[in-house]
Amino acid sequence: MRNIRSIREQVRSAEHISAFRRRVYDALLDVPEGCVTTYGALAKRIGCGSAQAVGGALRHNPFAPDVPCHRVLASDGTIGGFNGHRDGPEIARKIALLRSEGVALDNDGRLTENSKLYLLSRAYSGNMVIELNP
Repeated sequence: MRNIRSIREQVRSAEHISAFRRRVYDALLDVPEGCVTTYGALAKRIGCGSAQAVGGALRHNPFAPDVPCHRVLASDGTIGGFNGHRDGPEIARKIALLRSEGVALDNDGRLTENSKLYLLSRAYSGNMVIELNP
């Protein structure tokens, strides 16, 4: 993976994507390897009320894997989607990518370590660990 600063610069200067997608990709760069966030937390971070809109932006991520859309899960800790798919080989790939980064998932693709889930604050100054919804 390239330097985060150069990736962020590339995202911020990309003219071929919407300002909304730039905000999504830029915020996602703050999720460190070995951690995940949720579609809802990412939406909240950028001031958007729609987790589905964030999912749509991630479905069309031209910077993957440098902008790690595989690090985004559903609010209940399940795997969510990947590359526009909710099952099949793409989901298996997302699970494999997360496991290769040290994220523990059960056989159904649900996060098993609450400490790996991060809620991105609205400020760009850091992250807070949150508990999974039961």
